[in-house]
Amino acid sequence: MDTVFKTLLNSVNETLTTAIVVLSASMLLYNLSRNLRNRVARTSGIVLLCVTIVSMCDVLISLGPNRDTLENIIRSQWIGIAFIPAATFHLSDALLASTGLPSRGRRRRVTRFLYFIGVLFIIAAAFSDLIIKPSIRGTELVNITGGTLFWVYVAYFLAAVGTAYINVQRAKQRCLTRDTRRRMGYLQYAMLTPALGVFPYSVLAGISETGSVGMLIMVNIANAALIMMLLFLSYPLSFFGSMQPDRVVKTDLLRFMLRGPATGLLALAVILFVSPATRIVGLPSDSFIQFAVVGVVLLWQWSVALLLPLLEKRLIFSDEDDDQLEKLQTMSERLLTRSDLLQLLDAILSATCDYLQVNAAFVAAITPTEVETVAIIGSTAPKASWLDEEAGSLRAKLSESTFDAAQPLQVWHQYWIVPLWSKRSTDELGSAILIGVLGIQSRANEINLTEEEWSVFRKEIKRTAETLEDLRLQSEIYAALEGLLPQISITRSRAAEVEFKPGRQADVEADTDSIDKEQFNEQVKAALKHYWGGPGLTSSGLQDLKIVRNAMRENGDNPARALRSVIQKAIEHQRPQGERKLLSPEWMVYNILEQRFIERLKVRDTANRLALSEPDFYRKQKVAISAIANTLLEMEQNRNDDLNQPETSK
Repeated sequence: MDTVFKTLLNSVNETLTTAIVVLSASMLLYNLSRNLRNRVARTSGIVLLCVTIVSMCDVLISLGPNRDTLENIIRSQWIGIAFIPAATFHLSDALLASTGLPSRGRRRRVTRFLYFIGVLFIIAAAFSDLIIKPSIRGTELVNITGGTLFWVYVAYFLAAVGTAYINVQRAKQRCLTRDTRRRMGYLQYAMLTPALGVFPYSVLAGISETGSVGMLIMVNIANAALIMMLLFLSYPLSFFGSMQPDRVVKTDLLRFMLRGPATGLLALAVILFVSPATRIVGLPSDSFIQFAVVGVVLLWQWSVALLLPLLEKRLIFSDEDDDQLEKLQTMSERLLTRSDLLQLLDAILSATCDYLQVNAAFVAAITPTEVETVAIIGSTAPKASWLDEEAGSLRAKLSESTFDAAQPLQVWHQYWIVPLWSKRSTDELGSAILIGVLGIQSRANEINLTEEEWSVFRKEIKRTAETLEDLRLQSEIYAALEGLLPQISITRSRAAEVEFKPGRQADVEADTDSIDKEQFNEQVKAALKHYWGGPGLTSSGLQDLKIVRNAMRENGDNPARALRSVIQKAIEHQRPQGERKLLSPEWMVYNILEQRFIERLKVRDTANRLALSEPDFYRKQKVAISAIANTLLEMEQNRNDDLNQPETSK
C-alpha cells in the first residue's frame, strides 16, 4: 500500500513540477509580449526565468538520465538558484522606482554586485564542490551535501531577499490609492514565493529523506503553494506598464490563463496519469492517450467558451458597468466595415441581375452635394459624366416618386432606376430623405416587370436601401470615433502617475518633451481628417498647445480656427522651393497633405493624381502625417523661430 501511495505521490510531484515550468514560462512570455518596455515587467521576467530553469531541471532529473547528464543537470540548476536572490532584489528596486523613488546609484550598484556574486556561485557550482557535492550511485541521485561556500550562499540569499521585502514595503507606503496599496501588498508576499520556492532545501534535508512519504507530501504541498502564488503574482504584475484600463488587463489575464497554461496543464496531467497504465477501456495506453488528450483539450475549450462570460461578469465587471459594457459589445458586434457593406451591396446586385436576367446594375449614394457610385455589377456602368452633369435633374426625377409608391421605377438612359429612401432620417416636414438610387440595365424600351418579378425586386430594393443607410450611418460613427478617440488621453499609465507619492525631483531626469508622440500623431491625423469641421478639430487636445493659444487672437478667439491656421502653417512648411510638381518625390508629402486634407479629395482620386497605388498612398500618407506632427512639435518647442513668426505687414 505504501508503495502504491508513494508512486501516486511521485506522479503528483512530477505533474506539479512540470506545471510550475509551464506556468512560469507562460507568465514570462505573457509579460514580455505585453510590457517589454516596462522595467517591472522585464525584471519580473528574470525572476520567472530563474523559476523556469530550476523547475525544468527538476523535470529532467525525474526522467532518469545517465550519471554524467544527471550531474550536469544538478549543477546547471544553480543558474536559477544563484540568480534568484539578485533577481528578487532587482524586482523590488524596479517596484520602488515605479512609485517615484528611482535609485540615486546605490541600489543600482547593489543590484550589479548581487548579480556578480550570483555569477561566482554559478561558476563554483559548475566546476567545483565548493557549493554542492552530489552523490550519485549508478543513475540514481543519492544525496546532495553543502560545500564550504553553501552557507555563504544562504547568507547572500537571506540578505538579498530580506532587503527586497523592505524595498517593497517602502513602495507600499508610497501608494496613495487603496487599489495600488492592495496590489503592492500582494506583491510584497507573492514576490518572495519564487525565491523561497527554488531554494535548495534538498541540500539541508538530504535526498534520502526526500524519498519518504512524509517528505513527498511536504514537497507536493510546497509545489502546489508555489503554483498558487505564481498565479497570485501574475495579477498585480500585469498592471505595471499597461496602457489599458484595469478591466481590460484583468480580462486579458483571465483569458490567457484559461486558454493557455490551463489547457497545457490539463493535457500534461492526462499524459502523466495515463502513460503508466498498460490498457485503458480495453485499449493500449499508447493509443488511448492520443484521444484522451484531444478530448480533454476540446472539452476544456468548449467549457471556457461557455463559462468565460459568466466568470468575467462575476470576477471583473461591476454591476454599474454592465449596461455600458453591453452597449459597447453590442456595437462592436453589429458594426461592419465599409468593405463588408460594399460586399453585401455587390451580393444584392448580383442576386437581382440573376433573377431579372439583366447584365448590369449599380447603386449610387445621393448627398446634398454629389451623386457617388458605390457599387457596380457588370461591364456597362453608368458614365461618371452622367452622374456629375445630371446630378440635379436625377435628384429631381427620383424625388417625383413618393416613399410608398407602388411602381417607382423610371427610365434613365439605358437603365431602369428606383429611388432609395431612408427610414430613419426625415426632413423638416417629416418626409423620408432620398439617400440613393438603384439602377438595373433595361431589358426593353418600356418597363415590363411581371408581378412576381416586381415582388422579388421590391425586397431587393428594401435590402439595398437598408444597407446604404447603414453605410451612411456607420461612416458617421467612424468619422466621430476617428476624431474623438485620439482625444482620450487618460490611459492606465496616466492613471499610475497619480497613484504614488511624488518622487525625488532632483533624481528624475528633466523631460524636455512630455508629449506622448504616438498619441500626438493620432491627434494630428484626426485634426487633418476633420480639417474643415468635426470633433477631430473642434475637440482636439492640440488646442492646448501654446502655439494654438497664441494664434487665438488672430482667429477671433476661435480655438478650431486657430488650430486650423497653425496646421496650415505646418503644411506650408512642407512645401519645397520652386514650381509645384505633382509627380516629383520632393513634393510628395506636400501634395498628399494639400489634396487629401485641404482639397478633400478621395483616396482613390488623390492616388490616381499622384500615380500611386492605394497601399503605397497610405504608407506615404502616414509619413506625411508624421512630418506634420514633427513640425508642430518643433513649432511648440521653438515658438520664436521663423516657423511661428507673424507675417510682416505690407
